[in-house]
Amino acid sequence: MADNPGYARAASPFGELGLVAPLHPDVALLHAPLADRAGNVAFSGPQLEGLWGAWAARRGAVVTVEQVVEDISPWGHLVQVPAHRVLAVVEAPFGCHPGGLYAPGLPVQSFGEDIPFWSEAARAARQDFDRWAKHWALEPADQDQYLERLGRGRLEWLRGRSDPDSWREDQRAHPVDEASPPTRWEQAAALGAREVEREVAATGADAVLAGAGVANLAAWVGVDRARAAGREVVLTAELGLWGYRPTPADPYIFNHRVFPRTPMLADAGRVLGMVVGGPGTVTVGCLGAAQVDREGNLNSTAVPGGPFLVGSGGGNDVASRADRVVVVTTSGPRRLVERVGYVTSPGTRVGAVVTEAGVLRRRDGELWLSAVPGGEGPLDQRVRRAVESCGWELRVERQVEELAPVGLDEALALRRYDPEGLFLSD
Repeated sequence: MADNPGYARAASPFGELGLVAPLHPDVALLHAPLADRAGNVAFSGPQLEGLWGAWAARRGAVVTVEQVVEDISPWGHLVQVPAHRVLAVVEAPFGCHPGGLYAPGLPVQSFGEDIPFWSEAARAARQDFDRWAKHWALEPADQDQYLERLGRGRLEWLRGRSDPDSWREDQRAHPVDEASPPTRWEQAAALGAREVEREVAATGADAVLAGAGVANLAAWVGVDRARAAGREVVLTAELGLWGYRPTPADPYIFNHRVFPRTPMLADAGRVLGMVVGGPGTVTVGCLGAAQVDREGNLNSTAVPGGPFLVGSGGGNDVASRADRVVVVTTSGPRRLVERVGYVTSPGTRVGAVVTEAGVLRRRDGELWLSAVPGGEGPLDQRVRRAVESCGWELRVERQVEELAPVGLDEALALRRYDPEGLFLSD
């Protein structure tokens, strides 16, 4: 890193610090509900991180909006980017599709995320992405043609998904499988939910922040359990949510149906900068990762010689600043490795790594096997299977705790949020 002009080390009374130069894009692109002809732009929460790009850009921002108005002063309390930072405003309804838009109290309609479209793009990326991109990005001559391809029915459906009760339609369309035994991912998530509940009790946590996917579901169920036990803990999310309640039949954090009933809508800077690691707030993080090593370091960026993964997102912020971190993944030497090939997030605050085979907790700077769930065979056989599923010589506590087997009721608590098995299926 010494020859990297964007990085430097500096001495301080608190020890040596690593300093990273701020990013300054030339132009930022973003979508908002409303702007006036001068270029003043109004937003509603949660705001994630998009506004910071508009302020950081050297030249300014190009902003698409649902509507351009003559006078924006009735919504002046929502203006977050003033005209001098805006290079151009383009009226383009659904301009953030397949993303969603939350616009309460504004003269435009809210709409939800187009999850099927995201899924279609992900499938295309593994097949013929050029053909998919040509159809959706290159062939439409303008926004009207793009929306015509989407179809009026789909647009109305997306508007309906901003209704707080629209999850009931998904619940009817995708009933929960109440008979199948727990999958490996469900076993890992159920044990992870128990560990989250345990950490909330041990730390007196005010909030739990979860990464996307299975870790998210484990956190939701863990917080449900903690609250049922009388703990005053809430969920927070890096897009700017505090105290949100997930809806059934939707396993995604970007669920616009939860926004109207969330008591605080802010942005990523406030959640990751003041809530997580902030004074007066105790936070437990629950994260997933493609790889975890013996010191708890996480890799969700790149496997050496293999694919680029999803990247850090807010994972590093959570892993570096939360009071305690629980990691949920499945076992196997490809996931539990001696040393990760890329450190996306440091493991210093990782208190436990939970898999379907057992719970690894931190001791003496590394992870030890601390507990295994009940199941087939005697305890020593299950301990041996957990050790063999690890990519390093896993150390074992003298007294390994024997956990209750994951029951169908725990799997159903998870399936309530993910009835399609988008994250929980094997």
